[in-house]
Amino acid sequence: MEDEVDRLVAAWRRERPDLDVEPLEVLSRVSRLARHLDRARRIAFAEHQLEPWEFDVLTSLRRAGAPYQLSPGQLLTQTLVTSGTMTNRIDRLTKKQLVERLPDPSDRRGVLVRLTDLGRDKADQSLAGLLAQERAILGELSRGQRSELAGLLRRLTAPFDNVPG
Repeated sequence: MEDEVDRLVAAWRRERPDLDVEPLEVLSRVSRLARHLDRARRIAFAEHQLEPWEFDVLTSLRRAGAPYQLSPGQLLTQTLVTSGTMTNRIDRLTKKQLVERLPDPSDRRGVLVRLTDLGRDKADQSLAGLLAQERAILGELSRGQRSELAGLLRRLTAPFDNVPG
């Protein structure tokens, strides 16, 4: 079975036989898959009236476990955005009644962001929708192939995820 990347690689091999274009065979497919995954995620989130960034914040809080709260700093670490961006996001989620701000009992100046019941329901429902979309994307692979692919991708991404700072 041929795909668009096969055609792209064949064209480069014809036009630039002096270059080793083998990395394109893997990374162009990863890039194309990422675009398809982004599209599927947007569809899954839109079904629950969420933006991707809203899903990221809500699910960060949901994964924290009961009482589903984190400091803004912890949310920054998990979502990789700036402090100003996070403040804006918390404000917007608060207006939608998906999160609430509470005083941090361990720091008089600090606050905690807690998931509301509505926010928890949105996180749970959108995650279920996302997983259905992702299962469909992986549908052509056996359980063993999915496991093997996960391991190979982990080897590629781990060095990026484990860089200090």
